[in-house]
This record gives sequence, C-alpha cells and structure tokens, in this order.
Amino acid sequence: MAKMRAAVVSRAGGPIELVERDIPEPGFGQVRVKVQACGVCHSDSMVKEGQWPGLVYPRIPGHEIVGLVDKVGDGVDWWKPGQRVGVGWHGNNCGHCDACRAGKFFGCTVSLQVTGISFDGGYAEYLVAPAIALALVPDGLTPFEAAPLMCAGITVFNALRNTDARGGDLVAVLGLGGLGHLGVQYAAKMGFRTVAIARGEDKGPLAKQLGAHLYIDSKAEDPAAALQKLGGAKVILSTVTAGDAMSAVHGGLGLSGTMVLIGAVSSMEINPVFLLLGNRSVKGWYSGTAKDSQDTLNFSQLSGVRSMNEEYPLEKAPEAYERMMSGKARFRVVLKVAD
Repeated sequence: MAKMRAAVVSRAGGPIELVERDIPEPGFGQVRVKVQACGVCHSDSMVKEGQWPGLVYPRIPGHEIVGLVDKVGDGVDWWKPGQRVGVGWHGNNCGHCDACRAGKFFGCTVSLQVTGISFDGGYAEYLVAPAIALALVPDGLTPFEAAPLMCAGITVFNALRNTDARGGDLVAVLGLGGLGHLGVQYAAKMGFRTVAIARGEDKGPLAKQLGAHLYIDSKAEDPAAALQKLGGAKVILSTVTAGDAMSAVHGGLGLSGTMVLIGAVSSMEINPVFLLLGNRSVKGWYSGTAKDSQDTLNFSQLSGVRSMNEEYPLEKAPEAYERMMSGKARFRVVLKVAD
C-alpha cells in the first residue's frame, strides 16, 4: 500500500514524531486531501498534552490545512480532484455549508467532529476529512497564506463581522500577535476606525503598517482611559491570553459597546456596574463553519489581508511546534508539506 509521511503524537504528553503511514482511503461522505500547508496553532497543544477529553492516540494534529482534493468517497459529488481546498477546526458544523444546502448532511447536525482531534489532521502528506468540512480556496491566495486563515483568520474575521459595529465605528484590537495582527487588518479593511493596543512603543510602526489608524501603548498610558477620550469603543476585540491586560481595557467600551474575547484565559476582572449603566457586554467568540471559512478566504483575497508567517518543512514539525509554543514566532507558524 502507498505510504505517506506524518508527524504523530502517540500518547498524551509524548513527543511529536515523524513516521511513515499508509495513505488513508476516504469513506462515505469523505474527501482525501493532499496537504500543501498546515498551520501550527496553539490549540494543537490539546493533542500534544492530552487536554481533550476522550482523545484517542496515536493522533496526527493540525487543523489549519490547505491542499488539493485527491480522492472523493461515495456520496460526494460536489468536490472534484484537483480543487484547492482548506480544512479548518470543525469537521461537522451547523448545517450552513454548501454540502448541507445540496442536501448532503451526513449526520452533521447530530455529532461534532474536530479536525486533528476526532480524526487525523494536517501534520501529514494526506488526510481524510468530512466533505462538509472543506472550503474552496480562491486562486489569489497561496497555500501558505491561506492555511492560518482556517483557524486564526476565521476566528478573528467571524468575531468582528458578527458584532454590531458598522463602518466608521471605533473598534479596538487588544494584542498584536498571531491573532491580533490579523484582527487589525480585518478591522481596518471592514471600514472601522481601528485602534491597536499593545505593550511598548516599538509596536506602533507595526500597528500602522497593518492598517491601524491609532496606536495605544498600554505601558505608557491607561488603555481604557485612552479609548474613552476617543469616545469609547463600539467593540474591543481581545486576542491576548493575559487576564490583567483584558481587565485593564474593558473600561474603554462606549455606550452599548461589546468586548469580544477570542483569546483563552482562566479569569479576568469585570466591573458589573460599568456594564449595567452603559448597556455594555462581554462575550466570547469561537471559530465558525466551513462556509464561514470560505467567506474568510474570499474576503482576505479581495481585501489584501495576509497572515505573516514563519515556514518550516514537515520533518521539522517538532521544532515548529516548540517555536509556536514559545510565543516568539512572528506571527504564525506554517508547515510546508508540499509545493
């Protein structure tokens, strides 16, 4: 049987190891994808460290995948070999994708499958995924530009477009890392008056390069007070994983403003009276459907939003993972699997 290379985690807390495996065959309602690029995301640590309940090992991580349709299983007639596709975090979604509109449900409204967790992901030369998980990649994006958009991109884009903010509204993005550098770009391209917030004056030029109209150095001034001087933010998009930074900025919300959390943190301090008196709110946002992924890719291609990446070959997957976990990557880490 034909073989492929794959980076595998064989046990919770175990190393990422490069192995040789049989190339998988797609079953009913599935598609085999020849992987070109796969982003390395912090969520992959749930596989590496065994933080997902009921996770079965060995498992191939990776849920920011772009490649070519290689083979389709029975019951799949809307994907064809050679099409450029992306596969994101979710395998089974909520019924809003092209597959469901075509009447090809495959039980997607019944159970949840997660790429790289419920089934093997993109740290490999091939993967098999539910057909409903695929999004079409536009020609204007390379595999390495598109891959991080399958999780980081869709999370930020979807969070912003599902707020009440409209063109011209003040929108602040907290953090300029792997999520934040995309958040600033999306906010600016959506027509918001975009404010970037980070620590240190050295981040200012980057914020302006990404499209921010204003930059707030949270080391030099109170970010909440600075936002209130600007009239208060309609939306604060928090991309950081630091509870103190999140707590410090929520006071910058304007009347009826919303703070949207997409960076995971165990706790933060909120002033309930401040929320009550101004009809303000704090909420979380998490990823989206395959259709949302396709919208993200199309918007990014049309508007010029691009992820800034560090690329590693598949055989250096352990090194790429450690680079991502160190927090030193600028800004996303992507595995180059094939041309």
